[in-house]
Amino acid sequence: MFDLAKKHNALSSAEQQKLSYLRLARTDRIGPITFEKLLKQFGSAENAIEALPEFSKAGGKRFNVRPKEAIFNELELNRKIGASIITKNCDNYPEQLRAIDGAPLTLTLRGNPSLLKEKQLGIVGARNASLNGRKLTTKIADQMGLEGLVITSGMARGIDTAAHEGALAHGTIAVLAGGIDQIYPKENTKLYNQICEQGLVVAECAYGTAPSAHLFPRRNRIVSGLSQAVLVVEATERSGSLITARLAGEQGRDVMAIPGYPSDPRAAGPNRLIREGAILVRGKDDILEVLNSFRSIPAPAVEEDTTPYESAENISFSSISETSETLINQLTTQAIGIDELLRSCHVSVSEGQSAILALEVAGRIQRLPGNRICRIEE
Repeated sequence: MFDLAKKHNALSSAEQQKLSYLRLARTDRIGPITFEKLLKQFGSAENAIEALPEFSKAGGKRFNVRPKEAIFNELELNRKIGASIITKNCDNYPEQLRAIDGAPLTLTLRGNPSLLKEKQLGIVGARNASLNGRKLTTKIADQMGLEGLVITSGMARGIDTAAHEGALAHGTIAVLAGGIDQIYPKENTKLYNQICEQGLVVAECAYGTAPSAHLFPRRNRIVSGLSQAVLVVEATERSGSLITARLAGEQGRDVMAIPGYPSDPRAAGPNRLIREGAILVRGKDDILEVLNSFRSIPAPAVEEDTTPYESAENISFSSISETSETLINQLTTQAIGIDELLRSCHVSVSEGQSAILALEVAGRIQRLPGNRICRIEE
């Protein structure tokens, strides 16, 4: 056993800030958007960590942030396999990804991190891909690699696997749905090890996190967020590849698709995308034409916030608690606009937003698109 206090005190100021960042980012119920709101509320990860137990209690359910020991353990496990963690405020965090809504707070990297700075093409498609689909994907990935492009995909079986295999000699990035050590599917163990040696493996989740259904859409947003454009080769109507295509469009990326024979269910996804405006791809020249016209998406401008930050010492937790109960009593499982809720409860915007954030970290409400919230059944 190590002396935790001694180990913490041995860290530089920058390392201690990173440790606090990781502790907050790895805390349950704190995703990228909630994380940013906590930073705005309290000014720093350190301040948020200090305030969070009482702040969440004011929302109705007290809980603590991820302990330091857990983060030290994660860092040590990563070190043993040659992996490292970068945070959203690191200089080597990819700008393209930083520009998307809800960008990952952390990325665990194993392999060659310089590939993140290269121009990338995302290739996704069906897991039960046809032989012709896999062969075509491997060919296109190889051709794009020869043109200096890095191929990014999700290391699933089928089209993803074919894309990585075709690009392996040139540079490929595999984005995992679980932790950096979680190989899925297991049949891709050899491919995973090859990518670690010749490319880059990326994971948003903490070491040891098993891939589960709700994590795959989060993985998909990273694949599209890293890429200049996304190519769909084969996909059924209900394929996760169409989620990646939708996310790519929302992120301002071009969506391309290879058409297929109408009676093949695996052609339904690409054919529908083309009907809805995706770029029809016949070969590498069509892809290069799209990528050569791509202009990088700048990170969103950050407006200076002159609102004074609140520390645990001067925040009124009792006031937040009272406001939280006022708001929660007016909520149901049906979504309602935040502005409407605050007006009906005669609560100021600043007071209301603090109370809503407390309810959110307490796990009593869910924030939805369109500035709406709803109550979570307890």
